[in-house]
Amino acid sequence: MRFLRRNSTDTASDDTADTAEAEVEDAQDTAPRGHTPAKGRPTPKRREAEGRKRGPVAPPPRTTREAIKRSREMRKKNPVSKEDRRNAARTRRERMMAGDEKYLLPRDRGPVKAYIRDLVDSRRNFLGLFMPLALLVFAAMLVQNQVVQYYSTLLITLMLLLMIVEGVLQGRRITRKIRAKFPDEHVRGLSVGWYSFIRASQIRKLRVPKPRVKPGDKVA
Repeated sequence: MRFLRRNSTDTASDDTADTAEAEVEDAQDTAPRGHTPAKGRPTPKRREAEGRKRGPVAPPPRTTREAIKRSREMRKKNPVSKEDRRNAARTRRERMMAGDEKYLLPRDRGPVKAYIRDLVDSRRNFLGLFMPLALLVFAAMLVQNQVVQYYSTLLITLMLLLMIVEGVLQGRRITRKIRAKFPDEHVRGLSVGWYSFIRASQIRKLRVPKPRVKPGDKVA
């Protein structure tokens, strides 16, 4: 029967396939030992390979809750011991207290802010009594004696007025020095005054980062 026969086209294709296989075997036999044959496609770059492995990059978190959720998921995937987290937090705290720019908060970074801190720390400020004054206000509210409340209120009011006057004068003084030292910087007097006020109103031992100068030292 005819459909059991092989026509000339099938025979020619078989001969061609046998010839191609023979050529490949001859090329492999003649190739030097240790030779790797070409893959027939360009080798992908490292970035492309890593991108295929990692997949698409997730968008940044929009809310604090979403950031916390992602942080928890990352901890589950890459668990870290409590001791390692404590050591890392301790290291960050030490570097921040030492004034390392990498670990400081954005509000404390830059040479201008460092200069403001040095100017504030080089003097003893009446503003340093701000926190003890807050405790005095709380204690005065607990006393039921009207005489004590009257004099304590008067004393607190006078101290607040002195602090405000000192804060304004200090802000002006520091702003002039910053503009003279950093003429190319855009200095806002209100921002400088507020930053210096916050720094001076803190107890010296609790200031972050720690003061680099002592009271009475000259800051150039």
